[in-house]
Amino acid sequence: MAEGGGPRAGRAAPGRLTISIAAPDGQRRAARGLGPWLARVAPARARGEATIALVSDGRMRSLNRTFLGRDYATDVLSFPAVDAAPRGGARYLGDIVIATGVAARQADEAGHALSTELRVLALHGLLHLLGHDHERDGGAMARLEARLRRKGGLTAGLIERGRR
Repeated sequence: MAEGGGPRAGRAAPGRLTISIAAPDGQRRAARGLGPWLARVAPARARGEATIALVSDGRMRSLNRTFLGRDYATDVLSFPAVDAAPRGGARYLGDIVIATGVAARQADEAGHALSTELRVLALHGLLHLLGHDHERDGGAMARLEARLRRKGGLTAGLIERGRR
């Protein structure tokens, strides 16, 4: 069940970001508040709707294999909407998929809660939906992500971890 009543429930008003969460029962508690938090810290230009799906590592491995040719589970994938035209007043930005097992291991390694790791990954995924690419942008995404993390009360970031 998504936050707010169901997948893509409650169309976003123009000028707002609405996040729906698809999570198995066992992950709902860790995802509580994730959608409103992400909408609050998102860049001002993030308007419309997006979905965050919490999936098993096996499902993430399958998605990686299918779409990226990688036979392993990664922490987060972003799937920007092919047609982001407004529907009912809001455009659909796309889907963010997070592997819960990978996220739990990363949370343990970082010494914080799973809910914190989900925020780190969701923010990173949203920036990819908005067109940012930390591998090609000379640090622009890293700087934006750092600013938004501070706004959202997070100290750790995904891009910085990758540099260690």
